[in-house]
Amino acid sequence: MAIITLNNNSLSSVTALPAGVGGKVLQVVTAILGTQTSTTSTSDSNTGLNANITPSSTSSKILVQVSHSGIIKYTGATGLGVKIKLFRDTTELDILSTEAGWNNTSSYQDAGSVSNDYLDSPNTTSQINYKTTFACANVGGTNVGIGSAGSLSTIVLMEIAGWL
Repeated sequence: MAIITLNNNSLSSVTALPAGVGGKVLQVVTAILGTQTSTTSTSDSNTGLNANITPSSTSSKILVQVSHSGIIKYTGATGLGVKIKLFRDTTELDILSTEAGWNNTSSYQDAGSVSNDYLDSPNTTSQINYKTTFACANVGGTNVGIGSAGSLSTIVLMEIAGWL
């Protein structure tokens, strides 16, 4: 393994990394959602949390950090969970949550929040949309929500210079 030495000890002065070295953050995009939404469907519904980024190189990676707060099951619902998914455009990338720790009762339950990081390799320099969807995890008719009591959900997209 080769050792690479940077001649300048001040990280703020580094404008490029030596060939074959990646990991520098090239851009950051953030979106915040403060709207409550709910569903009774087992099919994916948009949460409203999404952000666009245009990578500067096909070798760039996109680090996606998602946090959904205020996840609840309403009174009268007997299902056990909420399924939250991450998408790049129309491609499903990850399932962030399938169960929220609820019991099978019809009482109101607050599940708190779900957070996840995902490192994507989109291989494009075209604009990309990252978004989340949610659905009832196991039975239709359950009423689940995201964003209760004014809680905020966030998505952060970081373009990271690619590496070998």
